[in-house]
Amino acid sequence: MFDSLDVNCGSLSCEERLGIEEMFGREIVDIVACEGLEREERHERYARWIVSNKQRTRYEEKKKKKKDMHETGGGGGGTMSADPQDYTIIKEGEAEILMRKNEVFYNPSQVDNRDMSIAVLRTFITKRKQEHEAYLLKRTKAATKASEKDSCEPAGEAADESLMNDEEANGECEVSEEVHQDEPCSISKESVKTPEGKGRGELKPARVLEALAASGLRSLRYAREVEGIGQVVAVDNDKVSVEACKRNIKFNGSVACSKVEPHLADARVFMLTHPKEFDVVDLDPYGAPSVFLDSAVQSVVDGGMLMCTATDMAVLCGSSGEVCYSKYGSYPSRGKYCHEMALRILLACIESHANRYKRYIVPVLSVKMGFYVRVFVRIYTSASAMKNTPLKLSYVYQCIGCDSFHLQPIGRTMSKNNSVRYLPGFGPAVHQECNDCGKKFNMGGPIWSAPIHDQDWVTSILADVKSMQDRYPAYARISAALTNVSEELPDVPLFVSLHSLCATLKCTSPSAVIFRSAVINAGYRISGTHVNPLGLKSDAPMDVIWDIMRCWVKNHPVKAQPPDQPGSVILAKEPILQANFARAVASLSKAQAKKVTRFLPNPERHWGPKLRAGRKITSKHVSLLGPQALNGTVDHEDEEPTAKRQKAQEPSTNS
Repeated sequence: MFDSLDVNCGSLSCEERLGIEEMFGREIVDIVACEGLEREERHERYARWIVSNKQRTRYEEKKKKKKDMHETGGGGGGTMSADPQDYTIIKEGEAEILMRKNEVFYNPSQVDNRDMSIAVLRTFITKRKQEHEAYLLKRTKAATKASEKDSCEPAGEAADESLMNDEEANGECEVSEEVHQDEPCSISKESVKTPEGKGRGELKPARVLEALAASGLRSLRYAREVEGIGQVVAVDNDKVSVEACKRNIKFNGSVACSKVEPHLADARVFMLTHPKEFDVVDLDPYGAPSVFLDSAVQSVVDGGMLMCTATDMAVLCGSSGEVCYSKYGSYPSRGKYCHEMALRILLACIESHANRYKRYIVPVLSVKMGFYVRVFVRIYTSASAMKNTPLKLSYVYQCIGCDSFHLQPIGRTMSKNNSVRYLPGFGPAVHQECNDCGKKFNMGGPIWSAPIHDQDWVTSILADVKSMQDRYPAYARISAALTNVSEELPDVPLFVSLHSLCATLKCTSPSAVIFRSAVINAGYRISGTHVNPLGLKSDAPMDVIWDIMRCWVKNHPVKAQPPDQPGSVILAKEPILQANFARAVASLSKAQAKKVTRFLPNPERHWGPKLRAGRKITSKHVSLLGPQALNGTVDHEDEEPTAKRQKAQEPSTNS
């Protein structure tokens, strides 16, 4: 073929000849070497190939030019840009970062998340130190007791032998669920097994891993604001993000340079290759964290902490139940409690991953804040304590006609003599039809039905936050959330909505104080919830709740409804319990009595999720970012409603 080119195309220039040879060369390779899907069935003509080849060459040159810009500091490289005006300095807490528009992901509304994480991390450092001191005291007492009992036996061996009564061979610190706070499980393997004479019993500074660092702002705040942290490892698999992180570390001075260590790696691989090396692992992905959980639970030391955020609330709250099941292993119910159920689904998923490695979790704080949920759990290793997991999980039966819901525990225990047997739970928890309205049930779960907070931790975190208000940029929001959490009933999963109950019956709503008083006067407990201002947690069964509402409707009659409506069926039954609506002393919480703000509005418009880094901002993103984000211009159409709002507010301010 190339010989025929010499004969027939001898008049072509050298450049044209090389182009034709390259085209025919690819044709020959396609015919001779390619099979199946790799072979091109229709070959391009020479004129068309020249056009596509020029486009391909232009694209490769543009890509190479962009790469050279990054390497020379023109876009997130290792050295800072020659023009400082290219960057915007963002200050949060004691850290400052250099940002360019949407180059690396940064969301200002996540300041609540970072502040809450710092508050929990400070409490963890304090409790870790206390547990270590208690552990050393226990070892000293055990050694003294053993030496007094048998002076011939070496004290060290006796101490180790006595400690083995509380520790199993499958983990350095096995702790039962009831006594986990008093056990020294935050001590790493190295600190326990250090030879005597070389700092035995010395507590090393905590190591923190931020698995998805982006700009590194969170890591920088941890390093600069939390005392007792030895090292913060910031990992990201995006080269631009890691270079930006390095730039921000240098920008924050010597403390950040000595403590924060950036890495370009896949977070999953990094955590798998560093098992039980970090005291704290922080997961804050864009979307679902499910793909990182298996490696994360292996990377935490015994008694360490896993912090995890999930922002895919539409999935967790029941918009796509099948997607939620594929990601988290649970099916959500679309009730008023859907956001709390999202928290419990996430906890159940983490527990499931931990159980595969003879580990289990102990939640210390679980919050729904804004557009995401955030959980803080401690992870322990114990094959025996892991058996209690089925006792902490339940399925949910949600009536499709009214707000009634019921929980079905997965497992139960039966004690005989000194042994405990683990058995499947009794069921079903409900009939085929709802006892209140006669409708069918939807089934969801499994969810975490055990407590999602540790009240001792919540009290300590809240006290720490109040003692240093000026160090938390989002103090008002996190203190309000912690105040609500501190007043929740810890052992009552999910909640009912008073307005939703009244919507079912088509009646006027009693005030929250009156309804709370009726529940308290009936002999049950009730509290609010941090998830929903209208939500009420109570250990009263649903038939008692509906009896109270029947008594309320008797005093406040409603219009007749069709007999097949759920509200009509519920009101057709006579109440067994006669509700007492006299105001009870405990009908108001301490925060309500002191008129403490518990639910705050968003501080500004467009406060919520943001675009992924690198995406082009277009007009369809105005609802997320605001009109000013479009090429740095402000849409003047948005100024008119603002002016109207100001004019509407003027008469009220003058009055």
